[in-house]
Amino acid sequence: MKKWRCVVCSYIYDPAAGDPENGVPPGTAFENIPDDWVCPLCGAGKDEFEAVD
Repeated sequence: MKKWRCVVCSYIYDPAAGDPENGVPPGTAFENIPDDWVCPLCGAGKDEFEAVD
């Protein structure tokens, strides 16, 4: 699964780790995160993320 980077603060969402503190269990693909999820560091929406290699 691809990692995704917040273009606002450079937080990296790693699907293997998820974001359990915010209700996203490990193994959750970025596409499957709820649309109202926001970056845990800066609060940017999912539309502010880009795929990284």
